[in-house]
Amino acid sequence: MKASITSVDVSGKRVLVREDLNVPMKNGDVADDSRVRAAAPTLRHLAQRGARVIVMSHLGRPKDREPDLSLKPVAADLGKRLGREVQFVEDCVGEKAISAVDRLQSGQLLLLENVRYHKEDEANDAAFARRLASLGDVFVNDAFAASHRAHASVVGVAAYLPAYAGELMQAELAALHRALDDPKRPLVAVVGGAKVSTKVGVLRNLLTKVDALLIGGAMANTFFRAHGWPTGTGLVEDTALDEARAVEKEAGGKLVLPVDVVTARKMREGEALRVMDADKVEDDWAAYDIGPRSVALFRDRLRGAGTVIWNGPVGVAEIPDFADGTTAVGEAIASSGAYTLVGGGDTVAAIEALGIAARYSHVSTGGGATLEYLEGKELPGIAILKDS
Repeated sequence: MKASITSVDVSGKRVLVREDLNVPMKNGDVADDSRVRAAAPTLRHLAQRGARVIVMSHLGRPKDREPDLSLKPVAADLGKRLGREVQFVEDCVGEKAISAVDRLQSGQLLLLENVRYHKEDEANDAAFARRLASLGDVFVNDAFAASHRAHASVVGVAAYLPAYAGELMQAELAALHRALDDPKRPLVAVVGGAKVSTKVGVLRNLLTKVDALLIGGAMANTFFRAHGWPTGTGLVEDTALDEARAVEKEAGGKLVLPVDVVTARKMREGEALRVMDADKVEDDWAAYDIGPRSVALFRDRLRGAGTVIWNGPVGVAEIPDFADGTTAVGEAIASSGAYTLVGGGDTVAAIEALGIAARYSHVSTGGGATLEYLEGKELPGIAILKDS
């Protein structure tokens, strides 16, 4: 495991913390502050222990210094969550930032402006990383969700400061380690989503670890087509058919595909729906969810699991007509009694919409980072942290 900032005496020290406060904004306000809430414990505890806390993050993908991508509104939201003032400064380097840090007292917090207002961040520019690092005595990476990016604010600063994991980072790594590397068996993975090509690495790595791998979402169509089954007008990746065949061959009996699907002529609410066998989808119809027999099959495979990893809805869950499969599978996972880890933005959005997020053992804040970890890749933002 990685060394935690909780083991370091931070009293009076300038602690530079990389968080992921990349939250959705609406009319200048934070529309969903789940990432702010996830970051709060690390920041609250540092302030309580007398650190001078300097927080950096990105927001969106600015081309210039667009005012609607300023982190200023996030400072107010973060302050509310922490129950203490969070100061804000209109740059992350330079005189303004240096002066604001110099004025900071023990137990106070300062949020720097969006690091991506400087192109050098994404370029992992060494001089820019050094300027960021000059604001702190110690670096904390708490931004698991950004740790698959080798950017200056995630990786570069660690060349100049001792680097530790924050509490959110520790929780993410502990959950992934428990689910993947030391699972209570049987270990069952449910993987959904649109494309085989974006998840083939995940599928291959999971197959070396799991006892069963359940496939849903539009990517199931590509497996169906690889079998030579008709898929109607459903999304199929013709360029990934060989990959699908190779995954199924490697899987032996571990791979579980839907046996029936909910179809419609168009992907929109209010269409006529028909349930069809997975190998008999008619022309002009497309599969947008798993069917009732598939739900029963998935439930059966999830019953008695020791550990469940879920990444990707099994249907177009954002449209209510095609959300029944994801709802049923989500409920089956939550009720399984297993250690349950959920990751990926669409999956998290689905369980939050259903109001069942609190019933899972761990809900990961990482999208792409979780995917890369599930692929077995080393994330650059984790590799730079001190080992415990």
